[in-house]
Amino acid sequence: MDMRLSRRSVLHAGLGIAAGAALGGSLTACGDGGAGVLPPAAGRTVLPDYVPYTAVTPDFPGTEQGVLNGFYHYPATPVRAFPDGPPAEGDPFRFMTIIYNPVPPPVSRNRLWQELNAYLGADLQLEIVPSTDYVTKFSLTIAGGDLPDGMLVRPEAPQKPGLLSALCEDLTPYLSGSAVRRYPYLANLPTMSWRNCVLNGRIYGVPMPRLNSGSAMFYRADFLAARSLNPEPANFAEFLQLCRDLTDPSQTRYACGDPLTTFYFVMEMLGSPKDWREENGRFTWYLEDTDRVRQGLDAMRQLVRAGVMHPDGFSTTGRFKDWFGNGQIAINYDGATAWNDYYRSYRSASPDLRVGAMVAPGFDGGPGVHWAGPSSFSMFSLKKAAPARIEQLLRALDALATPFGTDGYLLRKFGVPGHDFDFRESDPILNRTGTTENTLPAMFATDAPQVLYYPDDPSVVPEQYAWQQKAVSVLISDAAEGLYSAADAARGGPNRDLMFQTLRSYMQERNTWDDVLAGINRWRTVVGDQSRVEYEQAWQQWAV
Repeated sequence: MDMRLSRRSVLHAGLGIAAGAALGGSLTACGDGGAGVLPPAAGRTVLPDYVPYTAVTPDFPGTEQGVLNGFYHYPATPVRAFPDGPPAEGDPFRFMTIIYNPVPPPVSRNRLWQELNAYLGADLQLEIVPSTDYVTKFSLTIAGGDLPDGMLVRPEAPQKPGLLSALCEDLTPYLSGSAVRRYPYLANLPTMSWRNCVLNGRIYGVPMPRLNSGSAMFYRADFLAARSLNPEPANFAEFLQLCRDLTDPSQTRYACGDPLTTFYFVMEMLGSPKDWREENGRFTWYLEDTDRVRQGLDAMRQLVRAGVMHPDGFSTTGRFKDWFGNGQIAINYDGATAWNDYYRSYRSASPDLRVGAMVAPGFDGGPGVHWAGPSSFSMFSLKKAAPARIEQLLRALDALATPFGTDGYLLRKFGVPGHDFDFRESDPILNRTGTTENTLPAMFATDAPQVLYYPDDPSVVPEQYAWQQKAVSVLISDAAEGLYSAADAARGGPNRDLMFQTLRSYMQERNTWDDVLAGINRWRTVVGDQSRVEYEQAWQQWAV
């Protein structure tokens, strides 16, 4: 596919005006942003060149289809990413970003952070915002006008095209095409991840690349082995029986916990698209395929009737990972990167814990599909500034993207040897201090491409690699990834939540199929039809 992007200035200019009005004029009040109306179309924008990093040879080579590079061990002699010295020397800079873990100690008590500043050559002043507060904090920051030098911009940020044009630096001259080669570790980021950083036909941020195999249906391999159960059901009927065999209410043990993500897995069995499907330029939301949805929901009713769902699963959120780790549930649909997290968090209490992952079979046999994850978590945008300042910030982001096998990656991910970790041969093993300090959320500015690596137990790596090979062979992506819809950004989330409440009620036989159809029609009226139009228009820009 030609990765150039043309723009429709009339549509986007309207979005920019709306953004300026919604934010009380703040889009015109910062830096040299000018008015909130977007610039006229300027042809087609070339995405950054992709120049893979090849100085370290993986034990398990990645593939173009999305299997990650896998490594048994860290190189005994890490590559010096910047042999000429710190890359971003100059004035301090302030980045605002998100965190999902406990906030790490401040820089005055955090050796990892101190050493990272020395590595960069400037003080990185991180404004760390808990995930539950980030949307509010982002809005207040924009409205107040005191922008940090860089900030994470979520995909669902409202009025995003106009906001970026008015407040954030157009990075196209710095990163488009071969220009990115001045920043070799940013050039190592996959092409698809950059697509999420393009709006108004311009590059407005740096990506945070993520593995495209997305989520996995994890299972407690130790539980299955103890019962001699097959972890690869051939169809839904076998999956249902597996769930029955794993359930023992007398021991407070159930097969599944989260009804919504279990429904996702059933929909993968049914070959459902991921969120939006595109066919001949026409977009359809996956829940609009009502025959397939009803079959999936009726399958969920079978699981509920069989008693294999945790009884609190319909009334709780945020506890499923703990339930899986402590053995209350044996199967859990989670982000694929959680594989290592389960071992780090729960193996000390359960030494026999073993985790595996399955790919959805076809509902009646044969292959199912696997839903791809987003190619980038979010994008990180820079406040408008003089070219010398932008270049310093890009050099800093380049350092935050140093890949596996380099000294920079070792520092960011594991910290300071002898303080945050100790070497087991060439592998860094975190200690208690390291598990606290390494939550520093530099990865939510940008990051290196992810790899398969678990220093505490290298035998996990080939299992993860084999699962990814299966997953990418039946991968299906969201057609709307990298596209922007103002309607979906503003109203999509709350209305999807309302729809999911309706689905949960149907699974529990508390409402009827007519209620589900009414919910889908309500979604179409409130947000869906307008989102469809906007995604189709955005798709045409990529298609030309």
